[in-house]
Amino acid sequence: MASGFASRRFRQALALGLATSTLFAAEPTFGTIDPAAAAHVLGEAKTICTRDAGAFWGHSLCGPMLLVDPVDRSVVANRTDGHGVLKPSGELFTGTLPASVILANTSIGWSGMRWSEILWPVPVDADQRHVMLAHEMFHRIQPALKMMLVEGDNRHLDTLEGRYLIQLEWRALATALRAPTIAARRQAIADALLFRRERYRLFPGAAASENDLESNEGIAEYTGTRLGLVTPQARIRYALHDLTAFVNAPSFVRSFAYATGPAYGLLLDHADPGWHHRFVPGQRLDQLLGHALHLPPPAFATLEARESIYDDGTLRASEVKRDKVRRAHLAELKAKLVDGPVLVLPLDHSSFQFNPQTLVPLDDLGTVYPTLRLDDDWGVLEVDGDARVDQRAKIATVSAAGVDASDRRGHGWTLTLKPGWVVVPGTRKGDLAVKRDGNP
Repeated sequence: MASGFASRRFRQALALGLATSTLFAAEPTFGTIDPAAAAHVLGEAKTICTRDAGAFWGHSLCGPMLLVDPVDRSVVANRTDGHGVLKPSGELFTGTLPASVILANTSIGWSGMRWSEILWPVPVDADQRHVMLAHEMFHRIQPALKMMLVEGDNRHLDTLEGRYLIQLEWRALATALRAPTIAARRQAIADALLFRRERYRLFPGAAASENDLESNEGIAEYTGTRLGLVTPQARIRYALHDLTAFVNAPSFVRSFAYATGPAYGLLLDHADPGWHHRFVPGQRLDQLLGHALHLPPPAFATLEARESIYDDGTLRASEVKRDKVRRAHLAELKAKLVDGPVLVLPLDHSSFQFNPQTLVPLDDLGTVYPTLRLDDDWGVLEVDGDARVDQRAKIATVSAAGVDASDRRGHGWTLTLKPGWVVVPGTRKGDLAVKRDGNP
């Protein structure tokens, strides 16, 4: 997307733990994209969008697509660019993506056109690959559909109760998708909505912030599942996969919508066929499903009894244990990235590459990115050892312990500055700051 945090995601193989899967290779091979393999993938994308012919969302998914090797930035595309950077190579087009362009499975504006960008290699599993292709083709048309492209702050999903309740919701949604009868499906959906509404009761603002991400990544993953796969059985199977694929992720903060989007979308397909034609950006999928089934408001008095259906106590015990470790880790990160000496970098026109499964909310102090590439007016920060991003204060920080103003490298990070920018002493003793040369 052109703006908003959604454009800055770094999703390794759709964030499904598929990074080791490749097309036509036992192990990832970088440096050169095989032309025949590229032609095959681009052909699959064309088949998917042609099969839909714009019927689902009223807008064709067909459009410019780039396959990009993240090591050498070599590109294979299905058409030339607006400025003639890419050159014909048989029926395809090849070239090199500039260093200024983000590398991610995403949509980008580049060389006068809007593209679906796919990192090479792609998943070897056909269903996973087809969902990914349709997912990213949808992101390219999202602005034209005027769908929400912003993403909320879902740090509550890293707390004990937030994590526990969303996992109960996932389990209830999976039960609904597998349900053998209408009554069983209805009860499981009611349970999923009960767990979700309890989460919203405990965390004011969670409904809006979760809906922001579901309206972006959740709808995109639902579209990928709905249009990338042909049969109802394959779609249900994939949605069930998504509901379990993130359970072991370090964080649910930015990954949860990949699980809930397909589940709610497919259940809506059954409860209210054609709902997507009436979908208005900003509507909540949980509310749409509840209204379609005429479900009464959740009965919170039954919460404990319904929890016991989906958890025998093992999940709660595991989350209590995890929360103790989390609190100790947060204290370490705060000491490192807030209280201790830090290098402060302004966020003015930033783009980010990151793994969404690893983000760590740091209370009201922002979010910690264990790995990150941050591009801004001042240059590039590459991190492999924790950086804090505070969007409200418009700053990023990394540890400056043992670093002076002449250094461009610290523990777990490397800084490359553009001409006209310098590192100077910060406002606190031991702190450093990136500023324009000559600015106070």
